[in-house]
Formats: sequence, structure tokens, C-alpha cells
Amino acid sequence: MRLSRAASRYAKAILSLAVDKNEAAAVNEDMKSILATISNNKDLRNFLTSPLVNAENKRAGLRQIFKATNGISMSLYDLLVDNKRTDILSDVAASYIILFEEMNQREIATVTTAVEISPELEQKVLAKAKELAGKEVSLEKIIDPSIIGGFVLRVGDREINASVQNKFGELKRTFAN
Repeated sequence: MRLSRAASRYAKAILSLAVDKNEAAAVNEDMKSILATISNNKDLRNFLTSPLVNAENKRAGLRQIFKATNGISMSLYDLLVDNKRTDILSDVAASYIILFEEMNQREIATVTTAVEISPELEQKVLAKAKELAGKEVSLEKIIDPSIIGGFVLRVGDREINASVQNKFGELKRTFAN
């Protein structure tokens, strides 16, 4: 995932503040919630990126939608609204999560499957991800029916693509030659 430099800078600043106040874990949970909410809601994405919505409406909207969040997270909303950067809120949240995991010597592994995976299979995938990373790993699961079957495991800059879609692509390239 390619995140903007500005998002990374905001995330570093928020992480630094959260660490100073011993609230980094709570803010991390807020960022996970923010990322999931924005990712799953097109209207919210449009609201955050629209130049037609004024700053005070954006501030009030963010405070209402994420009213259960930490004070540090609330200050992030205000900062982004004041700087007219609400469009990067999801990138800031994603960047914060990555920085938080790195700070705790953990890495985020992403497994993409066509259907929900069983808990037994999840444990096997987690073990393989730990082996690849060489450190503690948290697993993020994504369901994407377009891969047809199998899985795609990403750990850092490594990828294991055992999807049916990938196998079809390999067959197509073989027959094309």
C-alpha cells in the first residue's frame, strides 16, 4: 500500500503524542476503527473529500461519527480539518497502524482469500507468516471473490500467490507462448 508522505508525517506526530501520553494502543484501536469505517462507507469518503462541505460541517461530522474515540484521535480530526486535509484521514490511520506495529516489533501480514478461512487454516497461515517475517505478526484477512480460490499472503515485501486466478494467468501465458 502506497501512502502519501503527508499521511505518514501526521501519523508519526500522532504516534509520538500518543506514546508520550501512554495511549498509543488506544489510539491504534481508534485508527483501526477509522480505517474500517471509511473503507466500508462510500458516502463518508465523499464527505471527507468534497470541497463543497465546509470545514465546520466536516469537524462536526467526524466528531459525531467517531464520538467514541480517544481525545488524541479527536485532535487529529481537528488538525486535518484546520489544514484542509480530511481527504487523507484513512491514509493517516493506515500509516499509524503500520508505525504502531513496527514500534512493537510486529508486522502486519495480509491474507486474501475467496471465502472466509477456518480458524485452523488461519493458524497455519499465521505460522507461515511468522516464519516469513521472522518476528511477531498480526494477520489481516481480506475476502476477494475475484481470486476464485486459494490465497494470496503478503508479509512486508514478500508475497505468496497461490490463487486460482494466478494459476489461470500462468496457464494463459504458457499457452500464449
